Amino acid sequence: MSGRPRRVHQLLAALSYGDAIGNEAQAIQKHLRAAGFESDIFAERVEPRMAHLSRPLFQYETASSPETVCLFHFSIGSAAGRLIHHAPDRLVTIYHNITPARFFLGFHHHLLGLCYHGRRELEVFAPRSELGLGDSEYNRRELEAAGFAHSGVLPIVLDFSRYAGRPSPVVEGLYGDGRTNLLFVGRIIPNKKVDDLVRVFAVYKRYLDRSSRLLLVGDTRGHERYHDRLKELVRELRVDDVVFTGHVDDDDLRAYYRVSHLFLCLSEHEGFCVPLQEAMHFGLPVVAYDAGAVRETLRGGGVLLADKRPEEVAELVRRILTDGTLRERILTTQARAIDEVHRTDFGALLRDRLAPVLDDVPPPRPPRGPVA
Repeated sequence: MSGRPRRVHQLLAALSYGDAIGNEAQAIQKHLRAAGFESDIFAERVEPRMAHLSRPLFQYETASSPETVCLFHFSIGSAAGRLIHHAPDRLVTIYHNITPARFFLGFHHHLLGLCYHGRRELEVFAPRSELGLGDSEYNRRELEAAGFAHSGVLPIVLDFSRYAGRPSPVVEGLYGDGRTNLLFVGRIIPNKKVDDLVRVFAVYKRYLDRSSRLLLVGDTRGHERYHDRLKELVRELRVDDVVFTGHVDDDDLRAYYRVSHLFLCLSEHEGFCVPLQEAMHFGLPVVAYDAGAVRETLRGGGVLLADKRPEEVAELVRRILTDGTLRERILTTQARAIDEVHRTDFGALLRDRLAPVLDDVPPPRPPRGPVA
C-alpha cells in the first residue's frame, strides 16, 4: 500500500455507539493509519459519545481532492452520499445492504420509500465508483447486479477485545437466575421477523419449558409502530416473559450473552448479521433461518433452518437444550467457525482489497451521472 494517494478518508451517514458499521470504520482507520495514510472518519450524524472519533461532514471539503480516496459506507438518502457523488475524489463504495422496501409496508412509510429509491441510487454510484466492496458475497452479488464493474468482499471482522470487559452485574442479577433464556440481538425492525420469534417462544414456553424467557436485545427507536405490533402480539398469544431491552451498552450486551442459553434468529434479510458471530464467540448454540448472508456469516457453524414453523423450531430448541451430545456437536462446529474469524488478518485483507485503488497511478476518471 505504498505510493500515492496518501489520503484515504471514510464517509458515513451516521456514527453510532455499538454499531457494526461504525466499528468497522474504526478498524479500517486503524489499519490505514498504521500503513502511513492520513485517514479520518467524517460523519453526517454522530452520537455524542462518539464525537471524538470523527469529524463533521461539513469539514470534508477541506480533505477532498482528485488525489484523495474516499471509502463511502453507502447509505440511503444521505447528505454524505450526495456530497461524495459530486466531489472530485476517487471513490470506493462499501455496501452493507439495503433492506427490501416490502418489509416496511404498513410499518414505516418514509423508510419504505428510502429503501425503494436506495436501490436505484446504488445503480447511480456504480459508474462513479472505481471499486465496490460488500461485507459478504451476498452483498457483492448485489453490487454486481447494480452495475459495479469491479467488486470484492471485505467481511466485517469482529474486535474481540470489545467482549473481554466485565459484564453488567445488574443484567446478570436480573436474568442469571437459572431460568432458560432464549436470546436475540439486533434492531427491532420488520425484516428481522421478531414476530416469528415471539410465535416460536409462545409454543416453547407453553408446551416445553414454562421456566423460560425471551430476551430481545435491540434498539426500537424509529420503529415504534412495529414495536407496538409486537407488544400486541405478546398480549394476543398470552405469553409472559418477553423482554424488550431497548438499546444497551457494551457491558449489558456482554451480560445478556453470558446469561443466555441459545441464540435464535429468524430474520428474513441479512447482509451480514454480526450478532451471529458474537453468539458463537460467547459459546451459545445458534439456530438461524437460512436467509440472505446468514449461511456465510455462520461459516458452517450452528443450525440453519429451511423452515420456521413455530412448533418445529420450538421442538428443535428443546432438543438442543436438553441433549448434551447434540449441543456439543453444534458448539464444535461454531468453535471451528469462530476460530477462522479469530485468525483473519484484517489488515492484510484490507490491503489486498484496496490494492487496485491504492496504487501509484490513478485510473481514468469514470463518468458521473446525477444522483437519483
